[in-house]
Amino acid sequence: MCVSCLKGQVDVTEGIPKEIIMHQCRGCLKWSRPQWVSADLESRELLAICLKKITGLNKVKLVDAGWIWTEPHSKRLKLKLTVQKEVMNGAILQQSFIVTFIVRNQQCDDCQASFTNHSWKAVVQVRQKVEHKRTFFFLEQLILKHRVHEKTTSIESQPDGVDFFFVERNHALRFVDFLQETVPISYVEIISTFMTIG
Repeated sequence: MCVSCLKGQVDVTEGIPKEIIMHQCRGCLKWSRPQWVSADLESRELLAICLKKITGLNKVKLVDAGWIWTEPHSKRLKLKLTVQKEVMNGAILQQSFIVTFIVRNQQCDDCQASFTNHSWKAVVQVRQKVEHKRTFFFLEQLILKHRVHEKTTSIESQPDGVDFFFVERNHALRFVDFLQETVPISYVEIISTFMTIG
């Protein structure tokens, strides 16, 4: 059988889905993998997440994968894949096709916790007892640069400082460690339990 007849009769992409549903958190824009991870649109990280969602890729050799541009509001991600597979008598067929990922909104655990009242387990209260706010502005830039604010459920401004609320105690401890490394601080750890019955 010649190559053109072989291409017409054998579908190398058989068993590989052409449409797959992806879940993205509307609040923080993280992607479900099943754990929630951050990835920009059309990035390498998101490409890796998408490729892991495609079943049947283990039966073929993936030669190339690339993004096809889509409108951001279309809630669609498109990948052009090129695969190879050995068919009759050692002949290798190569075929390109498009896989469409349909983006569905689903709230991640962190965002669910942030929308629930009193969902925090730890709070770090940062206070400064001076007239100027230069240290706070410097600290704010460092927090944003190193992205240590991402584990907070809420941040509230106070007259003499800022309160950072965390879902887990160890996230708050890591935040305090970051503060100790960047600015001179003294801190007091208070452990208390507050429960509402009703």
